[in-house]
Order: sequence, then C-alpha cells, then structure tokens
Amino acid sequence: MFFDRHWNKMNTRLAYALSGEIAAAYGLIQGDPSPENVQKTGRYFQNFLDLSINYDAGAQLPGKKSLGRGAIWETTMAKKLRTQLDAQIQAGFVIHTDFDGGDIAVYVQLEDGVLKISFPQRRLFSSSGYVFLLWMMGSSLLLLLVAMLFMRNQIRPIRKLAVAAERFGKGRDTPSFKPEGALEVRQAANAFLDMRRRIQRQISQRTEMLAGVSHDLRTPLTRMKLQLEMLPDSQDVRDLKTDVYDMERMIHGYLDFVRGDGDEQYAAVEIVSLFEKLAAGLKHQNVSVSLDDVEKGLRLMVRPMAFERALGNIINNASKYAQHIWVKASQEDKKIQIQIEDDGPGIPEALYDDVFKPFVRGDSSRNAETGGVGLGLAITMDIVHAHGGKITLSPSSYGGLCVTVRMP
Repeated sequence: MFFDRHWNKMNTRLAYALSGEIAAAYGLIQGDPSPENVQKTGRYFQNFLDLSINYDAGAQLPGKKSLGRGAIWETTMAKKLRTQLDAQIQAGFVIHTDFDGGDIAVYVQLEDGVLKISFPQRRLFSSSGYVFLLWMMGSSLLLLLVAMLFMRNQIRPIRKLAVAAERFGKGRDTPSFKPEGALEVRQAANAFLDMRRRIQRQISQRTEMLAGVSHDLRTPLTRMKLQLEMLPDSQDVRDLKTDVYDMERMIHGYLDFVRGDGDEQYAAVEIVSLFEKLAAGLKHQNVSVSLDDVEKGLRLMVRPMAFERALGNIINNASKYAQHIWVKASQEDKKIQIQIEDDGPGIPEALYDDVFKPFVRGDSSRNAETGGVGLGLAITMDIVHAHGGKITLSPSSYGGLCVTVRMP
C-alpha cells in the first residue's frame, strides 16, 4: 500500500510539473512560431528545464507508437502525463515513450506545424520506488538468513534430544548428551535426563532384587532335590522330582522375562551366521531348517545375545510343533525383514495378539512337553521392540504359522 501510494503520488506530481512546462513552451511558440522565437525558447528550456524543443512547419501529428519491452511502465507514465496535458493544453498531441533509449517525446499540433518537445525519462520517472523495493527485499533476505541460522541453532538441540531419546529407548547409552539451546529446550533435556536416571535406577534395583530372589528360590529347591535323591525310588518321589523340575523351569522363565539384557552392548550381527547357529541346535530334534532364502551379507546392529534369544524363542516354538522350518531374510526400504514359517498346526488368528501377552500360550493345555510357561513370545516382542523393530504373526503358506520380524 505504501509503495502504491508513493508511486502514484510521485508520478502524478512529476507529470503535473512536466505538463506545466510543456504547456508554457506550447503557449510561447503558438503565439510566435518564427524560427528566431523557436530557437530562443528552445535554448531557454534546454538550459534550465532540460527540454529539447523543435518546430516542424507544415507537418502533421505522427501516429501512436507501438509499445514493446517495458510496456507496463511506459503505459503508466504516459497515462499520467496524458491526463495532465489534457487539463493544460487545448490541442491535439501524441506521446512517444522509449524505455530502451531513455527518452520521451510529446508532439503537439499547432496551426501551421507540429511542436516536438523531448525530455529524458528521469523527468517523469522516480527511481526511489525501486530503491525502496530493493532495500525491502535486501532487508527481508537478511532477516530470513538470520532467522534460518537462529532456527537451526534452536532445532539442533531438539534433534539431539530426539536422538538421545531414541537411543535410550533402544537400550543404547548417550553419555555425550547435555542440555543446550533455548530455555524450554534445556528444560525438556533436563527432564529427559532425570527420567533416564530414574529408569536406570529402577532397572538396577530390579536386577539386584531379582538376583536375590533367584538365589533365595534356588537354594531351597536345591535342598529339595538333594533330599529327593536320598529317598528310596517310588512313584511319589518321581512325581515330586517332576514338580521340583517344573518349579525350577518356571522360575527360570519368569526371571528371563523380567531380567532383560540391558547391560549388553550393541554389535554387528550377520543374519546367516546367527540362523546357522540356531539351526545347528535343532539337529537332535529331527527338525529341518531351510536357510536358502536368507540373503547373504545382511548385518544388524543389535545386542547379540538378546537378539539371538528372541529368534531362538521363535525357532524353538516352531520346532515343538513342526517338522520343517523355512527362514527368509531380505532388505527393503532400509528395513531387514525376517520371516520364519513352519508346517505345524499354527494357532487361531483370534489369538495372534494374545500370544504376545505374558503367561498366555497358544496351547491351552499347558502341556510341559510342548511349551513353557507362555513367556517366549512376550520376551521376543520385548526384545524386538527394544531394538526399534516390529513383530507380527500371519498364516504360513506351508500350513503353519509365519512370524515376521522387521528390524531397522
């Protein structure tokens, strides 16, 4: 709005002053169009007003000149000048603008000829508007650059906080992270550090407590096993030994579920070698494992023992119900997808979500020969999620169950 008002007002005032000078020259020469008067008037206007005056006796007004490059500006200036000339000159006239040459000519029809008045473009055009625009654009670009640098400095600590939170969520340590940036960002970073310390303290306390529980429970179980070995063999003794074994196995399962592997460091693990190791442990169970569809060279940054335990739970579950297991592994969209399928009976689709819950088994009979206490898949899901992955179940094309693990 400021530029528009400035532009219109400046053009109007310049056109008004210039049209007055043209009207003055027109009045002087119309009264006496002699060569002496034309020359004298032209010299006066040239020296003091920068106007060039020529008189062509017996000529007629030229036609209107077609506008080329810069037509918008030429039309705007000519319109302002024409409006002012209409108010001050009672004669026909034609305006020729030449943006490329920088000159403007006004042809005025007199009784016996045509008066040509030429003047430079600067008499009708003010560059202050362009200077104002350039100044505004330069200031805006400078402020934009400052704002971008400022925002980058503010966003950088937010990104560091996001990376630290992601790494901590995956069980990795972030010793170099420290609060920085704006006050609000530092407050968020300090809150994150306090939360991390509380969680680490709780994990440490839980681990120490479980170590004590494990010792306290295993000690009486060991005494019971020794006492049972000293008793004469009978059906009741054999039943008690089975109960003690089941209790020991359940305690191990519970401890494995809540203990976790938080102290283990991350390392690169080759997928093929990991599955070859797991497959070797199933040879005595007469279960064949096919690794033909495992892409060579795939590596994951994981906690090796924890991830091996997660995949081992899946393989072991399948080996209890199936005769053959197919393993596939490939990389797509920056994710490594692992599929473990079997030809067993599978589980109903209605139980796909429930089997990941602690102490829930697909085999409702809770037969100790075909499974544990229902913590295998719960442990697996906890480990996969801790690594930023995802685990899903679906029917297998071989008739059993298909477990899909997607890892970053």
